[in-house]
Amino acid sequence: MFGCKSLPCWDCAPEFTDPDPLPFSLPSPLPQWPQGGSFASGRICLGEIEVLKVDKFEKVWRCTSLRGKSLGFTFYRPLEIPEGFFCLGHYCQSNDQPLRGYVLVAHETNASVLESPALEKPLGYSLIWSMDSHDECVYFWLPNPPIGYKAMGIVVTSSSNEPAVEEVRCVRGDLTETCETSDLLLTVKSKYAKNAFQVWNTQPCDRGMLATGVSVGTFFCGSAYFDSEQVVDISCLKNLDSSLSAMPNKNQIHALIQHYGPTVYFHPDEKYLPSSVQWFFKNGAVLYAAGSSKGKAIDYEGTNLPSGGTNDGAFWIDFPTDEDARNNLKKGNIESAELYVHVKPALGGAFTDIVMWVFCPFNGPATLKVALMNIEMNKVGEHVGDWEHFTLRISNFSGELWSVFFSQHSGGHWVNAFDLEFIKGNKSIVYSSKDGHASFPHPGTYLQGLSKLGIGVRNDAARSKFIVDSSIKYQVVAAEYLGEGVITEPCWLQYMREWGPTIVYDSRSEIDKIIDLLPLFVRFSVENLFELFPTELYGEEGPTGPKEKDNWLGDEYC
Repeated sequence: MFGCKSLPCWDCAPEFTDPDPLPFSLPSPLPQWPQGGSFASGRICLGEIEVLKVDKFEKVWRCTSLRGKSLGFTFYRPLEIPEGFFCLGHYCQSNDQPLRGYVLVAHETNASVLESPALEKPLGYSLIWSMDSHDECVYFWLPNPPIGYKAMGIVVTSSSNEPAVEEVRCVRGDLTETCETSDLLLTVKSKYAKNAFQVWNTQPCDRGMLATGVSVGTFFCGSAYFDSEQVVDISCLKNLDSSLSAMPNKNQIHALIQHYGPTVYFHPDEKYLPSSVQWFFKNGAVLYAAGSSKGKAIDYEGTNLPSGGTNDGAFWIDFPTDEDARNNLKKGNIESAELYVHVKPALGGAFTDIVMWVFCPFNGPATLKVALMNIEMNKVGEHVGDWEHFTLRISNFSGELWSVFFSQHSGGHWVNAFDLEFIKGNKSIVYSSKDGHASFPHPGTYLQGLSKLGIGVRNDAARSKFIVDSSIKYQVVAAEYLGEGVITEPCWLQYMREWGPTIVYDSRSEIDKIIDLLPLFVRFSVENLFELFPTELYGEEGPTGPKEKDNWLGDEYC
């Protein structure tokens, strides 16, 4: 749902011979969440429109793969829509995953400020694509909205007759946001159709913490070829409820963390473990200022750190000069470690993102895998101060864990809840990679680089005795939507400079040594090899803190 990838072309067969996807449920029932607001009430008010989530469907058409090598995709019409609510579009998903999607249905509230109704029937439909054979027929229709209104989704039928205008509703334009293509679900080619056909998931164009776009859960399709993140002819909803009444309150936040908080496993050979920020300060971390060769100790709470501003290079944190103290800080202190939690709205307040930050005093050197060889670098990849994170995305309709984002150096990816590894109840596992502390959903060796050729930076993840239970050991450090004073942000969170010094190593000379080790058929120049690896390998540059990261205000990146 949240990544960016393309899938192969499919031929279409009429038989529904493969099993239908089964609904997914979390390992344990959801608790009774603390009362307050409309969080987990099943409905979300967006101002002039109230929406609820429908996840009961009727199958309209299935597209299976050539010679049955894969299970293909199915298109669905929503069922059991409550009286007074209206469908906005149909749903599509792959058959090789549980049936866990949804579409939103809507009705008007009494908060209308214009004479024009919030919802209106389409004037008719335009046929986008069809496949007509003696065995089966399928037709994809785009609603034609009245002037001033927007279509929200596609309608799929098995009849050539144009759908009834009662089938869906269009939404007044000022209550919508633009949306764009995200995942390419499939490309259909059939001897029964003139043109190839593409189907895409959609997402709001603006998806940051302050964005108001709410995804309807529908899809977009067409016979023309589209690119990822291309604006399309359907829209998403706009949340005009400035109070964000469906977001969890303070008590509900703690209940969510205690119910879903993952257990973080560090590698059994990990030498650079996490610690609390306070332990790091108390055990010798030093603040340096540009133009001064002498640093000063940082107090336990970080009250003497410069606050606000930008990362202008005027200050940085480093280890003390004493070798024993440096080595002690490098090792970390897992007993003191805790997760630092930032809670924020996602997708217009329809979801809550619980971002969990892990601090490690030191990031170890990289290990390169070149074919069958593993090469441990001497310095490349090392830096003082390592901030990594993972994000729990919670549905505000039910309080259900929807997906988890695993941050991996300068990228990462979303994983649906049905693909997570659970350890107890609804608590999942996060694996932190050896030395670099990137997050992964399962144990194993992950390569950054040309993984198909076996060339890249190794990220090894495994269970061990080194764990941090984030459902117990956590501190909520920010939740801006709750208002001023509800959450007290720690002083160190306002420190916007680097948590380590900048030292540029001659990593080119280290990588130059391994060029001759490459097999001839994958022989690279030094310049080409450099392009395979993350930029953070080429110098020791302490990272900035959580508030300086792009995802503090923005959406998670892929």
